[in-house]
This record gives sequence, structure tokens and C-alpha cells, in this order.
Amino acid sequence: MTDAASKGRITAHVSGGVASVVIDNPRQKNATTKAMCQELQTLMPRLDNDPDVVVVTLRGAGDTFSAGASIDDLTAVLLDPQEDGSVTDHLSLADAAISAVRKPTIALVDGACMGGGWQLASACDFIVASDRSLFAITPAKIGVIYPRAGIERLVRLVGPANAKFILFSADTFTAQRAMQLGLVTETVANADFEARADDLVATLLARSRFSIHTVKNLIDVGNPTVHETDQLWQDAWEAMVNGPDMAIGVDAFLARERPRFAWRPEQEGAQP
Repeated sequence: MTDAASKGRITAHVSGGVASVVIDNPRQKNATTKAMCQELQTLMPRLDNDPDVVVVTLRGAGDTFSAGASIDDLTAVLLDPQEDGSVTDHLSLADAAISAVRKPTIALVDGACMGGGWQLASACDFIVASDRSLFAITPAKIGVIYPRAGIERLVRLVGPANAKFILFSADTFTAQRAMQLGLVTETVANADFEARADDLVATLLARSRFSIHTVKNLIDVGNPTVHETDQLWQDAWEAMVNGPDMAIGVDAFLARERPRFAWRPEQEGAQP
């Protein structure tokens, strides 16, 4: 193992329209270091702007998704001091880089997904987990506060009461229980996990990129004013009418054929 690999790294491989991003730090159960968080901050915008990438997946190397932020590097990950006296939360910057990707992103969780590992997974559009996976958000065990971005998303996904239960108890949950709570979108039998992941990616590759990109933008827009929301929807509706995919999809449906959608993000009307 090279010195770089022994300290942990983020790897990415692009093939067939899919960017497979891997959290790779097996000596620490794929815990993320400051350097790994910075790699994600650089990598994600590059994949977002790569015309060869249609779907992005995030997973852990081996039999663990991620044990969270590296305890050996915890201060540097969450509270990195800057020259101006401020501190930088690199985990949340990595989270933001994943969240900002305009293409569909899937967290494929197979194995333990703990602490900051769940924050990175939840920054994807949704999480698919194998039955053997385990989940916990454990800052209460070591006297720290989960990053703001992680807590706010947790509350949105599971509700205030469940968020408090998860954070106060720092309990470990099975994949099924995690799905009941809202931490996970779907669970899959261990033996079927890779096949399900492949099928899901293939499904997204076959769908209209216009539809996916536009709907993702509308859902993730944040807190716009009423006027801004109305304008976003008006722009999206006009882009649908003026773009190629609606006609292609309707014609293919009537002909009982598989549609070959033509819209691409670089075309006029693509979301910024």
C-alpha cells in the first residue's frame, strides 16, 4: 500500500456515464480525514462539469461505508483554524460539494455508516443500503456537536423528535430500523445489493436528464421568495415545452418504444 493510500484517499472511476466515487481508508474503516474531505470538495465540481458523467455513486471501500470523521484528525476535520481567526468545517464543505452536484447522486451503503459517514451519504439524493448495514450518529459519545448541515438535514428527513432520539441516544440501528426512521431510502437483501445498485443506475441512465436535473433543482432550491419560486417553475415549464425530451418521450410511449432522450446539461435551458 502506498503512503497516500495508507492515510486514506477518495478515488473515482468514470465508465459508461457513471462516476463511482469511493471513500477509501480501510485502516480506519473508511473514516474521513481533512485531506479526504478536501479531495471531495475538488472532485465533486469536476464530476458535475464532466459531460461524460450522467450519474454519481458514493460508496465505501471493502465492507464498510464510513466510520465517520477520523478521530485522529477530528479537530482538523471539524475545527481547522484559519489565519483570520475563523475555523473551517471540512466535513460540511465536503457535504456541500456533494449536495451541489446537479446530476443524480446515490449513496450505496454496504456495511457500517457512522457519524459523519451518514452526513456524506445523506448529501446524496438518496441512500440505498444493504441489509447488513448499520447506522449511528454518535457525537454525544465523544462530547461534540454534529455539524449544522448534518443536523438540519437530519431534522428535515426524520423530523425533530426522531432527530433528537437519534442524536441523544447515539444508538446503532439496523438498516431496516434506519429506513423506518427515515435515515435510509431503501434497503436491499445482502445478496441482491450489487444487482440492485446496477439496476438503479441503469434506470437513471435511461431516464430524461432534463426531467431529473430540473426536478432536482426545484426540490433543492432552498428558501426562495414566492416570486423566485414562481419564476423557477415558469422557467422549468417553458424549458420542458421548448426542449426536445417531452416530444421524444410522448412519441416513444405511443410507439411502445424506449425513448432516446436528447437533452444535455450544456444545452440552452440547462439549469445553472
